[in-house]
Amino acid sequence: MIESIERIIHKNSGEHTIETADRIAVEKRIVVCINGKEVLSMFATPVMVRELVAGILATEPIIQGGWCADRMSIQYGDDVVVDVPAEGTVSMEGAVITSGCIGGVTFPKRMTIVPTTDPFTIPAAQLKALFHRFQKASQLYQATGCVHSAALSDGDDILCLAEDIGRHNAVDKIIGFGILEQIPFAGKIMLASGRLSSEIVAKCAKWQIPVVASRTSPTSLAIDIAEKGGVTVVGFIRADRMNVYTNPQRIRL
Repeated sequence: MIESIERIIHKNSGEHTIETADRIAVEKRIVVCINGKEVLSMFATPVMVRELVAGILATEPIIQGGWCADRMSIQYGDDVVVDVPAEGTVSMEGAVITSGCIGGVTFPKRMTIVPTTDPFTIPAAQLKALFHRFQKASQLYQATGCVHSAALSDGDDILCLAEDIGRHNAVDKIIGFGILEQIPFAGKIMLASGRLSSEIVAKCAKWQIPVVASRTSPTSLAIDIAEKGGVTVVGFIRADRMNVYTNPQRIRL
């Protein structure tokens, strides 16, 4: 599935206007069905769809029973329709539409978070350099300027990068990738381009990802969740500066 298209636009600068080609990020409705019945839908960038749905279903307690990502079917059209065979019951009780222009779904009262005591640490200079590499690797953003990105790193390398019109979706894609590829989340960093809201930090805390870092700031509730979950939250990574909001012991000088 393509992630961007080309369109002719009129670009204005001062008193001059020219026609030029521009790249536009593709947005599609993703319909998630369980055993053929629609359960939820969202708007997303239609790449890494399997990872997106796996990340949501593994994190959020929607299916009370077993389900298999390998048997997931995906049909691409005007909408992207995903069907997941599952056993047990399906419940959307307690669902909350998350903040942001492209909202996701979360179940804050039903999500279980066990505080992490992960001993992982990283030098501040190394985290800044890693984040700079992460930003340069966001090719869809470079082309269109209208998507968020997220990545999973072990502190040395970027293991997976995902881009999406929704910042929650980008994080869900990364979590789904880790689950499908059986990558342990211990000793890992979640890199994110957007605001660190409570639901994003809660997702990372659930999977005991010890460090979450962004170029912008966390919310007050995100900080509360990070403190309870033992997660280190780093924000405003810009050039040679950054803010550490919680559990600073993991960031070494």
